[in-house]
Amino acid sequence: LLGISAQKDQEISVFTGVFIIVWFGSAVVTINAKLLGGTVSFFQSVCVLGYYIFPLVIVAFIAIFVKKVIIRLPLVVFAFLWSSWASINFLSSSHLSNRRALAVYPLFLFYFAIGWM
Repeated sequence: LLGISAQKDQEISVFTGVFIIVWFGSAVVTINAKLLGGTVSFFQSVCVLGYYIFPLVIVAFIAIFVKKVIIRLPLVVFAFLWSSWASINFLSSSHLSNRRALAVYPLFLFYFAIGWM
């Protein structure tokens, strides 16, 4: 979706950049949770974090048609909060109760970077 609004010669670069950021960010968040003692498997966490990006994908689709920042900004904030809330609930189920803040910080950075795009 982000490649649609890019220039014709930059579509592949935009897709590659988004793909790498999503995979690398999911991997970092997952490795962080595993190192903190989480009980979730690597591929399960990467897949679930990918599903939680969906609200941000919806906002990216809306942004194709709506160019006003005053409308897009609240939508991005809402999608960021929705994705973060769902992911926090997922990480809470992996037995990180006393280290929850250490696991949530990279998660916020991950979704913030995706929302910023």
